[in-house]
Amino acid sequence: MAQAVQARIGDSEFDRDTAVALRETGVYDAELSAGWTIIHAVNGGYLLALLGRALGEALPHSDPFTVSAHYLTASQPGPAVIRTEVIRTGRTLSTGQASLFQYAQDGTEVERIRVLATYGELDTLPDEVHTTATPPAIPPIEHCLGPADGPAAIPGSSAITERLNIKLDPATVGWAIGAPSGKGEMRGWFGLADGRDADPLSLLLTVDALPPTSFELGLKGWTPTVELTTHIRCRPAPGPLRVAITTRNLAGGFLEEDAEVWDSADRLVAQSRQLAKAPRT
Repeated sequence: MAQAVQARIGDSEFDRDTAVALRETGVYDAELSAGWTIIHAVNGGYLLALLGRALGEALPHSDPFTVSAHYLTASQPGPAVIRTEVIRTGRTLSTGQASLFQYAQDGTEVERIRVLATYGELDTLPDEVHTTATPPAIPPIEHCLGPADGPAAIPGSSAITERLNIKLDPATVGWAIGAPSGKGEMRGWFGLADGRDADPLSLLLTVDALPPTSFELGLKGWTPTVELTTHIRCRPAPGPLRVAITTRNLAGGFLEEDAEVWDSADRLVAQSRQLAKAPRT
């Protein structure tokens, strides 16, 4: 999935667009890039990675273990400020919170997203694994479908698709030809378009980067995230990731999405659950 010249961690567009600049203790300036927008707003996974980077600098531990975010208002490309607070520090874990703000037209600050997270050091975890989880059955990359294989672009901005290398399982792309399966499933191969290998921070983007499962339920349009909790289980091996997302219950205008991310070594490296608002029909 990588291009001929692979971007190293720290050199890719993802790293540049999630960079934060320390203004004062616990306060960071950031610029939300228009390159990570989908339909009408900045992607929630990109925002999660941005706040995750700020918390990684504010806390004494470097790797996100669990990150829970509440999305309060839709973020827009442009300047933002992130305010962090260290809640507790321990020998193996530290916990903090962060909020991202943007300015409204009248000059007042508007909080866009609030995060509570616990960080640690993934490389110190034991290797022992007991699991019944298995990697998703996805056809080989060459048999899966990308944006160029679809009949038309998603209405509105789809700039984020230019920064991602996503190849979807043909069994989950019926929505693209007007024949959704109704199963509420989305599966595919995932990587960054510039070939940058995955790390714990980019996994925060990965869990929210595939098209929403609501498309396969026959609903098209923006599916805004209300709350998203992500667990990072281990540092991913180099190579493409496999992502499987399922929805079992759409009721009252809301749906849940459960995501699993598997690396090239067949390890479950990230899990997430989010509550999202269903698109208006």
